[in-house]
Amino acid sequence: FILVTGLLDRLSASGRVVMLSSDLHKMAPKVGIEFDNLDGARRYAGCRNYGQSKLANLLFAVQLTQRFAGTERTVNAVHPGVIATNLSRHMNPVLAAVQRALAPMFLESVPQGAATEVFVATHPSLAGVPGQYFADSDVARPSAAANDAGAHRRRGHDVARASGRAHPARTPPARPQHAPSTPLVAE
Repeated sequence: FILVTGLLDRLSASGRVVMLSSDLHKMAPKVGIEFDNLDGARRYAGCRNYGQSKLANLLFAVQLTQRFAGTERTVNAVHPGVIATNLSRHMNPVLAAVQRALAPMFLESVPQGAATEVFVATHPSLAGVPGQYFADSDVARPSAAANDAGAHRRRGHDVARASGRAHPARTPPARPQHAPSTPLVAE
């Protein structure tokens, strides 16, 4: 949020924003984002809180897509795949050992994981294609919580307040000159 909002003034007229999410956003709490427990002080579970953070990235992508409506700027979110990283260092030690042992057989390399982000950021066929969620360099379907309009607004205001940055929705959006683009979640 802070990095992206800090760079928006430098985004070209046809610039692309690619938000990193994860299919683990589907592991977020059933209510979506627990706004009264953003820091995990009341309850913390690794996959759940990670999922909540990735859902927040999706909600932010939706907000920016709406903000850029009527412009050539695009915002999309991506799932990089299940990558062999050191994320397991925070797991139960037994599960972490199993993951390390099985990683070569089932996990993608960092370059393989970066392929979808690079594709969405650079491929000419995606110029002017906003508001999608991609996995394996193809459009994928995120959870229903990713299209919760109330959560979009509340998430943006809470994060803006916590980070000390202005909420992007407070900047007047450009008026759409054509029909709205495809939503992040297909109907």
